[in-house]
Amino acid sequence: MEYQLAEINVARIKGVTIDDPIMKEFVDNLDTINTLAENSDGFIWRLKDETNNATKLNPYNDVQVIINISVWENVEALGNYVYKTVHSDFLRRRKEWFKNYGNVSTAMWWIPEGKYPTVEEAVEKLAELQKNGASSSVFNFKNPYSKPN
Repeated sequence: MEYQLAEINVARIKGVTIDDPIMKEFVDNLDTINTLAENSDGFIWRLKDETNNATKLNPYNDVQVIINISVWENVEALGNYVYKTVHSDFLRRRKEWFKNYGNVSTAMWWIPEGKYPTVEEAVEKLAELQKNGASSSVFNFKNPYSKPN
């Protein structure tokens, strides 16, 4: 069986909602950053709603927590997008738009090729990493695990 990498990242916005003026520059660049992801080597899929992003989804029942879920060929492809493209400029500026989440905010795990994670599965994986730390079941950039054999 072949595998691909699923990931979730969450953030707590500084704005009261995503439409708050403090979030404007971030929101105005979402389409550009999402298009960059979709055109990146190794990109497979990302969660999006009718607005072409996932900022209106609310699995934590908290309008200040936004999520992103995506699927990539491997950890390297995701890392290249996150740290070696224009995305990294926004990552460096994250304190302008986001509060300290106070916990692990990114989780990765291997899924069978051709599958996509549900929001519920992704939230559970992040909770597992927050509770138990990195393992072959769920991990992060600091403690990556290789694809299953």
